[in-house]
Amino acid sequence: MNKRPELDKTLDEKTFRSYYYLKEELAAFCRANRLPASGNKMELTERIAEYLSTGEIKAAKTVKKVKKEITQISEESLIEPDFVCSEKHRAFFKERIGNSFSFNVQFQKWLKANAGKTYAEAVEAYHKILAEKKNRPAEIDAQFEYNAYISAFFKDNPGKSLQQAIKCWNYKKSMPGSHSYEMSDLSALK
Repeated sequence: MNKRPELDKTLDEKTFRSYYYLKEELAAFCRANRLPASGNKMELTERIAEYLSTGEIKAAKTVKKVKKEITQISEESLIEPDFVCSEKHRAFFKERIGNSFSFNVQFQKWLKANAGKTYAEAVEAYHKILAEKKNRPAEIDAQFEYNAYISAFFKDNPGKSLQQAIKCWNYKKSMPGSHSYEMSDLSALK
């Protein structure tokens, strides 16, 4: 098994990108090298890759959110630009949908992409998303490599345990290259 290199300034960009590093490791590297340590894992990865490639410190993207006070939400109200899930929103949806309501990822994405539509349309979209969810597996965003790996592992190996899946994941993330599940990863169980 290949040993994953330490994340330090001596790595080249290609080597860095071919290994898996935790977000905490990326943020620690940024702080140690005076790079901005804010942002999601993909933003940190890009910032570090740029630094390793050019030596330049890339500024973090600043997003200034203007917090609009929501006083009352009705079905005729329009979804705000830069929608943020709040307790007032949660209360509205629980009242219309029921106590089983939750801000699932697909619904949050729908809300953020549909500013200007009504909350009545949002309730309809929520029900549609739930119905579609029953017919197809949920999409896992790119930054959740572990979740995607474990999901793919169980799809190919329904009789295996979580401990076996984690053992294969630990093997895979120590290797350079793709961190997607492959049948050959089962060699870690031998």
